[in-house]
Amino acid sequence: MASRDQVKASHILIKHQGSRRKASWKDPEGKIIMATTREAAVEQLRSIREDIVCGKANFEDVATRVSDCSSAKRGGDLGPFGRGQMQKPFEEATYALRVGDISDIVDTDSGVHIIKRTA
Repeated sequence: MASRDQVKASHILIKHQGSRRKASWKDPEGKIIMATTREAAVEQLRSIREDIVCGKANFEDVATRVSDCSSAKRGGDLGPFGRGQMQKPFEEATYALRVGDISDIVDTDSGVHIIKRTA
């Protein structure tokens, strides 16, 4: 469980041409990532977020199928973390959310994310 000064979150990451590491568990050679513009990644995430928010899709199920992060194997669950452990935009967005809320698009060096705060 997260301690008082930590948060817990799950996320869905879509990597793109501008991502610092252009490979993932589902695209080990980075061919899809290199062909994905930031704009296309953002549009894909916006559509996913809308489906989740309106109840057409489940966050964890989508994360398992779509996320470029290895946390996909856990439904996007990153576990508890404190300040200074994640990239600044990700950290700030997560701490700003209430438990159960889903962020808008968050841009980091890793790619674009939507974040669900879970604790």
